[in-house]
Amino acid sequence: MIEDIGQPTVDREKAILVGIYGPDIPRWLAKEYLDELEMLAATAGATTVKKVLQNRPHPDPTTYIGKGKLSQLRTMLNEENADLLIFDDDLSATQARNIEKTADEKVLDRSGLILDIFASRAKTSAAKTQVELAQLQYLLPRLTRLWTHLSRQKGGIGTKGPGETQIETDRRLIGNRIATLKEKLEKLDRQRTTQRKGRSDNNRVALVGYTNAGKSTLMNALTDTQVLAEDRLFATLDSTVRRLELENHEILLSDTVGFIRKLPHNLIESFKSTLDEVREADFLLHVVDASSRMIEDYIEVVNDTLEELGIEDTRKVLVFNKIDLVEPTRLMELKKEYPGALFVSGERGMGLDKLQARIEHLIEEDYISFRYNVPMAHYKAVAFLHEVGVVENEHFEDDYVIVEGSVKKSDRDRFQTMLDKLETAVI
Repeated sequence: MIEDIGQPTVDREKAILVGIYGPDIPRWLAKEYLDELEMLAATAGATTVKKVLQNRPHPDPTTYIGKGKLSQLRTMLNEENADLLIFDDDLSATQARNIEKTADEKVLDRSGLILDIFASRAKTSAAKTQVELAQLQYLLPRLTRLWTHLSRQKGGIGTKGPGETQIETDRRLIGNRIATLKEKLEKLDRQRTTQRKGRSDNNRVALVGYTNAGKSTLMNALTDTQVLAEDRLFATLDSTVRRLELENHEILLSDTVGFIRKLPHNLIESFKSTLDEVREADFLLHVVDASSRMIEDYIEVVNDTLEELGIEDTRKVLVFNKIDLVEPTRLMELKKEYPGALFVSGERGMGLDKLQARIEHLIEEDYISFRYNVPMAHYKAVAFLHEVGVVENEHFEDDYVIVEGSVKKSDRDRFQTMLDKLETAVI
């Protein structure tokens, strides 16, 4: 199947997208995958001129789509004056070398494209370091074919980041660079750990979800801030943390990089330190684009990625966003299918009261009641309870402060330790 897209925007690279379907992947699903690949290509700065689907039981080990179809792709490239082939799966070194030799144009696979997008959108030192590390780990096993398109000095998609000089460097030098980047990331991670210690007393909630689910828009609506929110894939790379005042509690709400199907493993490994905000959250708000036709797949991708990060056991709440784009009948179907979920629109501010109430309820589940008689000399401990818990009643009798309320179990233990130290100091 060949889908003609039309005329590209001026000065953008022109790409032909290629995928396969067969017994394991039906044609309609493969077409959805190419539609997503088109969005990725657009995010990277390319205009898709054709989308090609080949019916195969499995990829050809030497050319991915077979010699005949590859020859047709060469003709298409010439007819469309296209300069880029993008494949929806990862290519082996052999496949990429053979395709480039026949096509005589730039070739990218899915991981290479995603890494390129991350390279172009990385702004902070941590994100740039993480992306470069992932790129070098991606390139290392592919050094044997030297990515011939990079020697042509064309620039464009797939050439950001380490660049030609790194690719032409031998394995030993790249290995040294990888070791240096890992050391730098460990240093940055220690700095983040120090920063997070100052926030350890707060309730923490993280937004997770498939890329472009509207997490940043939802955060802006909840916290009345202006986190970057675009209708583009991977608008957010670095975690962003904002305070959210609820009726009885204050929380730290973090927005994180969106997940995506077939996210390169090296990228997940590199971004683990950035995703510590997710790992340390009390619970997660799993944001889903309610208007998507791929809801089940997107939920599965996020759950699988969380499992790969080792945080699959953290409590999660499904939050269907963009309900203003969903037909009423479809919305009713979703509510029946996902009875415990919440349904909101960050763009229109719909359902936010119920979302905040659910957050408050989940926080309360972590709290336990207390009643303490604290000596006046140890009022510092009472001040700690005011800081980390909810004090409902406080009055003075003789030389004691009687304080009642609720607090997290972990903070109750910290309070008891503090009280014991104060009493020891007095003795």
